[in-house]
Amino acid sequence: MRATSKLFLVLLALASAPCPSWSSPGAVGVDATPQLVSRIAFGSCAKQGTPQPIWSAISEFDPHIFIWLGDNIYGDNKRPLRVFGKERTIGPWKNLPLFFASPEQELRERYRIQKSNPGYSNLRSRAQIIGTWDDHDFGLNDAGKEFSGKNISQKLMLEFLDESPDSPRFKQSGVYASYTYGPVGKQIKVILLDTRYHRDPIGSDGSILGEEQWAWLEKELYGPKTDITIIGSSIQVISNLSATTSPLFYMESWGRFPKERKRLFNLINQSKRNGIFFISGDVHFSEITRFDCATGYPLYDVTSSGITQSVENAVPLLSPLVRFLARVTPCTMRIYNSGCRYSSCIYGKPNFGAIEIDWDATPRRLRLETRDLEGKPVMGVNLSFSDLRNSESLSKSTVSKNCIFEADLPWILRRRLSILIFSFLGVSIVLLVLILCVAVWYLRRCLRKCKGGREKDEEKDFAMLRVVSFGRFRR
Repeated sequence: MRATSKLFLVLLALASAPCPSWSSPGAVGVDATPQLVSRIAFGSCAKQGTPQPIWSAISEFDPHIFIWLGDNIYGDNKRPLRVFGKERTIGPWKNLPLFFASPEQELRERYRIQKSNPGYSNLRSRAQIIGTWDDHDFGLNDAGKEFSGKNISQKLMLEFLDESPDSPRFKQSGVYASYTYGPVGKQIKVILLDTRYHRDPIGSDGSILGEEQWAWLEKELYGPKTDITIIGSSIQVISNLSATTSPLFYMESWGRFPKERKRLFNLINQSKRNGIFFISGDVHFSEITRFDCATGYPLYDVTSSGITQSVENAVPLLSPLVRFLARVTPCTMRIYNSGCRYSSCIYGKPNFGAIEIDWDATPRRLRLETRDLEGKPVMGVNLSFSDLRNSESLSKSTVSKNCIFEADLPWILRRRLSILIFSFLGVSIVLLVLILCVAVWYLRRCLRKCKGGREKDEEKDFAMLRVVSFGRFRR
């Protein structure tokens, strides 16, 4: 009888013990009544110490979860742009890298500054914060597995995210993680990739994730099904603008590792998992892209960048030019619709991503969008859950719209931006030369005229002098 009573008391204590409301790598167990998640915000590229008014708009959106997608701080340092001198940082003759890493204490201080931002602190008090990293919080611009300070960076980033001390993320190689939210039948899975810790050099077409992370990702995709699966990548998955902006400038993306991207799409297709879409950051503008030929339904990638860093803020006087160039740059995967604020369907000012899910609608629906400093949508797409389900009846006419990668475009179309800019520069140089030639010709003509006038005046003076001299001689 005593044993039975003790067992009853133990079971009663276990039943009443609190469990985490969120499922994560560091959590043990799931709440008996998990919280329904219907609003998720995400963002990237926040330079600590810079004004960050966008947190007010994010808080007004009232997300249940906020997802960092990288460059959560700018932990590295940038040298001045110098073409000449002892410290040359640009040009083929440069002798110093433009970026260099910070010591641990400086990196820790930058995280402290970001974490103490009043707007961000307010959001932390009302939403679950999760995230991954990109290059600047990893420790060095465009860095990969070769970066020697990555283990220190990993520890500091996880502390910034308030990761549980016993989380596997502190022990594993990389910060990849997965989380499951919501009750059965209304579940969301968030998979956050690490595109830095194991990444091979750009241009090598090597690995982004590394074999250990690939094995983990396969297990996650083949795991228990959820209604929605969000895959967070710090760099863009679908768009590869470098294929159309080179040789002017380059951006990191999965498209610069074609074999890895193909492997990712194949894994998603083979898993037969429904409800997958991507979210990404890094590029300092927002856009929504779509690829129709990876699986039995379209894959979307919602890019939001950045919270402080944006292309139009970097060159505010040239905003109209930036928007024009964005419009003429070929992008085969970008979604163009009437919901875009600008005709390019790119937004180059501070922004954040927003996901809204209507669980009560029939059929269930979700909206993917990016929003501005005031929380107003700048682009978006409405989807029903059935749009993200494998379907054998997906028509070829629908599929063919978003199936050609930028790198596969005809050369003259792929290089349209470069041709346009170099043609403009060429015409400008020719016009400048013509203007200089006309100016020189006009100046020489003026000089000749002035010289001719002076000679005539001298002749008149000389003639007058002769007349006067002759008159005196006659006398």
